[in-house]
Amino acid sequence: MAAGDASATSSSAIPYPDRLREALDFLSQACESGVSDASEAASFTVSEIVDAAAAMSAEADDGRDDGDATAAAAARVSEEMLREVHEFLSRPSSNQMAIDALSLVLPKHVAKLGAQMGGCWDLATDILKFFVMNCSPRDMLSILCEALDAAMEVPNDSSNFVLLLNALAKVLTLIQRRHIEQVKVALPVVLKVMCTTVSECDEEHGNAAVDLFNAAHEIGNAIQEMCKAVVNKNEDLCAILGLYSLQNIALVSQSRQQDILSACGSVVLQHFRFLKSSGFTYLGLLTGSDATAATDKLSKEDDAEFLEWFSLATDGAALTVVWTFMYDAMSKYAGEELELALKEVQGNYMKKWEAINMLKCVLSSISYPWIIKSHGINLLLSLTGEHHVQEINNHVDFTFYAPRTFATLKAIESVMMGAPEALMRKKAFAALKKVISMVPSSQRFNILQALLNNSMSPSLTAILLDLVRDEVLRESRQAENDCAESDGLPPWASHALELVELILRPPQGGPPCLPDHSEQVVSALNLLRFILIIDSRGPRSGKLFQKETLHKVHSEWLIPLRPIVSGIQSENERGDSELANQILCSLNPVQLVLYRCIELVEEKMKGC
Repeated sequence: MAAGDASATSSSAIPYPDRLREALDFLSQACESGVSDASEAASFTVSEIVDAAAAMSAEADDGRDDGDATAAAAARVSEEMLREVHEFLSRPSSNQMAIDALSLVLPKHVAKLGAQMGGCWDLATDILKFFVMNCSPRDMLSILCEALDAAMEVPNDSSNFVLLLNALAKVLTLIQRRHIEQVKVALPVVLKVMCTTVSECDEEHGNAAVDLFNAAHEIGNAIQEMCKAVVNKNEDLCAILGLYSLQNIALVSQSRQQDILSACGSVVLQHFRFLKSSGFTYLGLLTGSDATAATDKLSKEDDAEFLEWFSLATDGAALTVVWTFMYDAMSKYAGEELELALKEVQGNYMKKWEAINMLKCVLSSISYPWIIKSHGINLLLSLTGEHHVQEINNHVDFTFYAPRTFATLKAIESVMMGAPEALMRKKAFAALKKVISMVPSSQRFNILQALLNNSMSPSLTAILLDLVRDEVLRESRQAENDCAESDGLPPWASHALELVELILRPPQGGPPCLPDHSEQVVSALNLLRFILIIDSRGPRSGKLFQKETLHKVHSEWLIPLRPIVSGIQSENERGDSELANQILCSLNPVQLVLYRCIELVEEKMKGC
């Protein structure tokens, strides 16, 4: 035991480069002898030594704040280790058996060492390139994919991912047959790395994220070369390249760069070129039809898991168009194609709704930065164009689009309420109004009611009620122009009064919560006042409200509010705090409109 301990201590005391040199010499001898067991054992010894050195370097790198000297010393050791491996592989007498054995165990450790300072990166790149050029491409593809998987199991600098991805891209260019099969092995690993690393990269690691994006682009380059090499241009391979590019554009768009345009714009442009070469068009990107077609092309039972890795492809399609709006180089590259596609979409009812609803996920997701959402709103405004509600055909079946449109409107609301800049909030509100105005008038109130029922903000509820008032004005004028006669309340008045009741008589019971909900209460009262005034004028004067309806409005909606408002006002008038003054200011318009509504209702009740 003592002798063994002494031997282990003596071995561990030898510097890593010297131990590695001895292990490599022993591997060379074992391979020359042709004994496979001995060569396998020797290659694992080499692996253990390099792994130990990589672990030591990583620890020194983690403690860089305690002193750069330790990290610099570790980097020198890493460089020595890599140089030893590189010199061993570069010998004219290198045995192929030894090269193959090392290719099985070294790539992941070489990538770790390559992430260190100094000349480590170039040496690691050369070693991985040597393995790629001198070993079986199919074997190296599996080895590199395993190395990427292993690297994700522990926290790592993304630099080693970049090294492995660059090597994997070179391997893909060397594949001679069964291209799709090999791509389907590689891409899930690549996208797993991308998804994991992008979500962890913050602004401090901006350059590392861009390096990763560029490495992923090289994988795309390799697939594009495959597409060119295959006779008759394999459609499935082109579909895969298109979906891969869309997924990458979505991931790049999630990057937390301080200036995402200058940092990532060129990467997005390169992926857009892949899309063009794969047959994708702006029209297909706007409506999502190209992403759907590519997915359908690959939709086979054995491809279900593979397709899950392109879950952001639809986002990527919309984002490609958004990037064209916000990145000058892409705008120039697109030329007139986007403008022509926009015109075609604007002139087609179905395509317009498809394009509008494509932006839902981009606007609602917390993963995309505000600059992208802002340009997404610009695109939305361009899609709606100079639209006039009178042109909407009420006979068009909107049922299919209603659920998706509701989700899109909720996404626009999230920008309108959460955007950090007033201009962006204003643009989002303009987009909200335009999209609502495009809904056929027969279903517009249903959409507004659904939005009101799902509103979590009094301010938003007030805004939506103001939109209802605009709709009431439009519908009432249309009825006057058409000289329409009907018994009882017309649909627009009935819908509007239902929404007023929703606020003044909440479904959960009791009066509305004042002063917290003052904004939505005053908007509901203003809407009621507006309907009462409409009923007092024009050819339909006095025909909107029956006696029972007036009594309900007076006794159940308005009168119960009067003592509540008066009580809160009296209580706060006695105080002299800033909060009391704010409460009084918020209740003054409520009291003013409430009393006016009571007057109007009581006047009508006298005439019944």
